[in-house]
Amino acid sequence: MEKHVVVIYPHPDDESFGAAGSISNFREQGVPVTYLCGTLGEMGRNMGNPTFANRETLPEIRKQELIHACNVLDVNLKMLGYRDKTLEFEDRAEIAEHLKQILEEIQPSLVITHYPDHAVHPDHNALGAAAIEAVRLMDPAKRPEVWAQAITNNYLDILGKPDVINDITAYFDKKMEAIFCHDSQASGVLGQFKHVDKLESEIQEDIKKRFSTEQFYTWNFED
Repeated sequence: MEKHVVVIYPHPDDESFGAAGSISNFREQGVPVTYLCGTLGEMGRNMGNPTFANRETLPEIRKQELIHACNVLDVNLKMLGYRDKTLEFEDRAEIAEHLKQILEEIQPSLVITHYPDHAVHPDHNALGAAAIEAVRLMDPAKRPEVWAQAITNNYLDILGKPDVINDITAYFDKKMEAIFCHDSQASGVLGQFKHVDKLESEIQEDIKKRFSTEQFYTWNFED
């Protein structure tokens, strides 16, 4: 059993889309989980569907959505305070040192983050790279394992089969609940999923299949 799991992603909703099922499994086992969220996603283009946010109100709305989702998932939340869509331009060494200090305080046995260069969004790639660098800089005797999540269309062709494939079917409803806490972002993208039980069975199965596994690569610090 893990001692403590730390999830490091840049945006509110990354934790729900990316790892909510795995997080729920850890919490069911009694494992503490802490989410280090890089930004408030304040530069996001989605403003709700129908629109209920604007550029001025979006940061606070997304902050409250994040808090709500973390309450649903029963995780500790630490907001890192970086600016959305600028992480690729920050000093990576400084971010890595910031993360290292937090990790050394928490002393997790596992860190979950994005796989650099295989995570689509520049913020995902940048914070994933900084998180992995932070762990690399730690004392090897106290270094947690890292699960890196790849989400590019071609990651399987390049990286091969993931090392960790978590069947989160049992936590599907919890994952969807967490996703829909982020209403400003999810309502448009996944509006039809809000009432999965009322959709045609074929569509239900397709949705559940897409969201029934969470996959990660174990980062090798020896290379």
